[in-house]
Amino acid sequence: MNECITQLCVTAQAREYAQQSKADSTRRAYASDWADFAAWCQAQGRESLPAGPETVALYVTGLAGERKVATIQRRIAAISQAHQFAGHESPTGHVVVRTVMAGIRRAKGTAQAGKRPILTEDLRALIAQVPDTATGQRDRALLLLGFAGGFRRSELVGLNLTDLNFTRDGLVVMLRRSKTDQEAQGREVGIPYGSNPATCPARAVRAWADALGEGDGPLFRPINRHGQVLNRRLTDKSVALVVKRWAAAAGIESGGVAGHSLRAGLATSAAAAGVPERAIMAQTGHRSVTTLRKYIRSGSLFLENAAARVGL
Repeated sequence: MNECITQLCVTAQAREYAQQSKADSTRRAYASDWADFAAWCQAQGRESLPAGPETVALYVTGLAGERKVATIQRRIAAISQAHQFAGHESPTGHVVVRTVMAGIRRAKGTAQAGKRPILTEDLRALIAQVPDTATGQRDRALLLLGFAGGFRRSELVGLNLTDLNFTRDGLVVMLRRSKTDQEAQGREVGIPYGSNPATCPARAVRAWADALGEGDGPLFRPINRHGQVLNRRLTDKSVALVVKRWAAAAGIESGGVAGHSLRAGLATSAAAAGVPERAIMAQTGHRSVTTLRKYIRSGSLFLENAAARVGL
């Protein structure tokens, strides 16, 4: 009996660890993707598990007219994982599915339309609109820290007060986990003092942390309509709303910006200022130069430009 109980506990623990192998957002996306595929199969009178290669090929063909290539590829990944976990051979690697996907990528292209980066001058305009209220104090710290650290939305909202270390040179932020550090080895990110106190990220974060008046807990928290700070973590979607709100206030088209605009803005602005790629990667945590260059390309278009040196 005790052996059975032990086995059940180990099985439950193994299942929990398996779930932790991917980020919450990825698990939610995969669950949604699989539900869509299963519903489509039911409507078409086809079996979803195990599914045949022809079924998957027809499914992605139907998606091609209305979905982006990246979304279709994620759906395929979800279908593959569902089959593997169920002990079935994945149909997604079949030549039929691979050929159809190659055709979809060729027809639609794989370039992703990125969000507009918030550049240094844009950030100054945003900060100028932020009032000196509890919400304004939080948003000022979030905007400046998100930009200066080149942080992802999930990294920003995942920060705790204990992750901050204010030094003589600036603020040291301990990132305990990130998209490229799923095993939580952690890394430190330096946020230097700014030359202008109004847009200094270290000072803004220090002011917000002091306003919280606590030694622990989430750094960024919701604030209700009465100006009361709630004792829970801000969601990553809220980061995008903060950026959009102050972008609109500064006269920037809010539809083209999102939470990622801060991270992209640092990379773009740094590239335009001639900062080496290795230094940008050290700040943003990018592991791939190829991925980083997608963000900094627009910022470096006129650096060492061939057409600028030919005397036109």
